[in-house]
Amino acid sequence: MESFHDIQQQFEPMIHKIIHSIHIFKDQEEFYQTGLIALWEAAQKFNPEKGAFAAFAYSYIKGRILTELSQKTKLLDQQTYPKEEFWELVEDEWSETPLSREILQVYCEGLTDGQIIWVMYTFIDMLTVKEIAEKEKVSISAVKKWRHGAKERIKEEYVKKNKIKKP
Repeated sequence: MESFHDIQQQFEPMIHKIIHSIHIFKDQEEFYQTGLIALWEAAQKFNPEKGAFAAFAYSYIKGRILTELSQKTKLLDQQTYPKEEFWELVEDEWSETPLSREILQVYCEGLTDGQIIWVMYTFIDMLTVKEIAEKEKVSISAVKKWRHGAKERIKEEYVKKNKIKKP
């Protein structure tokens, strides 16, 4: 049998014709590669006693491309998003703030003003340290100090209330 490069050059128009006849317009390069792989496999599996290579290659390539196309279609069907009405009915998980201000204010007892600012911006508005610093017009390190102090005081209060011994 000839080298695969020769076979590829000879049957390249056939692969393009199969792709065109199946009406594939998206991902043509990917299906062309699938066709080349199928051509190579057909060349490996071909038995000259059973007929002409061209007919065998054609059916082998077309079958492989159709299989690939049906797998892609099935995958796309699984990834299809529901209609717009569905999204209107879905409740936004952030529509109600998970930690309300009232609950957070209970934890903020005994904190400084800066520490309270850090807690509220972090857990209500979901802001980063940098965003809080920009909003409050202070340095990032100041916000980090608020954060550290708030965490320590809240932890101390938790330990006191739950009578947990420190290691």
